[in-house]
Amino acid sequence: MSLAVLRYNERSVEKGMELKKSDFYFELPQELIAQDPLEDRASSRLLLLDKNTGEIGHDIFHNIVRYLRPGDCLVLNNTKVIPARLLGQRAGTGARVEVLLLKRREGDVWETLVKPGKKCKPGTELTFGDGLLRGQVLETVEEGNRLIRFSYQGIWEEVLDRLGEMPLPPYITHKLSDKSRYQTVYAKYEGSSAAPTAGLHFTQELLRQIQDMGVSVVYVTLHVGLGTFRPVKEENVLEHHMHSEYYQVTEEAAEQINAAKTAGGRVICVGTTSCRTLESAADENGTVRPGCGNTDIFIYPGYRFKVLDCLITNFHLPESTLVMLVSALAGRERVLAAYREAIRERYRFFSFGDAMLIK
Repeated sequence: MSLAVLRYNERSVEKGMELKKSDFYFELPQELIAQDPLEDRASSRLLLLDKNTGEIGHDIFHNIVRYLRPGDCLVLNNTKVIPARLLGQRAGTGARVEVLLLKRREGDVWETLVKPGKKCKPGTELTFGDGLLRGQVLETVEEGNRLIRFSYQGIWEEVLDRLGEMPLPPYITHKLSDKSRYQTVYAKYEGSSAAPTAGLHFTQELLRQIQDMGVSVVYVTLHVGLGTFRPVKEENVLEHHMHSEYYQVTEEAAEQINAAKTAGGRVICVGTTSCRTLESAADENGTVRPGCGNTDIFIYPGYRFKVLDCLITNFHLPESTLVMLVSALAGRERVLAAYREAIRERYRFFSFGDAMLIK
């Protein structure tokens, strides 16, 4: 199948013209959606895209060192995915219920996505793991999410690790046998409902090799929410309500990134989450400021990047905010041409798929 390529003026956003969701549509054969991670993280394929010329190349991910230079700064998101999918029953009826933990509100109260939601009204009691974990629905909040107060004996993280499953994206139908494979090797701070998947290609050995060649490896944090999978429903992209996510940039990370930029090095973000973090934390002069907060930054064609020079990313869903972000960096026509090439060459797509370097 071929991509649907539509004519589009990259400057239309700046002129106030409508940016259409359908401009970012392409057809993808189902069999190219990767269902399982490769045994060797760094053995994924790597498509190379020159954002200025549109030139395309092919390599293997462990050769990423060929495209890095001493003085560059590689920025990774060290968030850690929690096993946020809980399968249980409604107390009294025994009816099955699925709960996805979205955001910790306070203490043991979480904002959640519940299926079936209509059956879980305020006051409903839930039980998981033969009573090891219990929950009470407190209220319904924005977008139909439920606030649930959990009760348990012991340590929350240990209970969750025992009962919870990794909240894999809806397009992955295979069960994950090893939870660590939906986790980067440098994951540190718990809080994500989804993995920053571009980072799944790195091994500790590869990161050491990159540092040894004189590249600064810097970590920022953005807790990825399930909103990253939320489809753009409005045909006019500018009417899309972007989800909000918590981020943090330490003083040390900001200093390293700014120093590399000042010295003429490139800032290379690993994944759209690292990119969104830096672009949220930077001032108009491109200086990254330390701090934390929530960001709902929406990057689409017409955006002028303040910090990022290059991006390591996976292949994204049609009409998604993520494919719009990469199109802002390299141009929609060039990105769709690269995706056509990836489909012809049978690249693996999405979370467990292959990678792309936009340079």
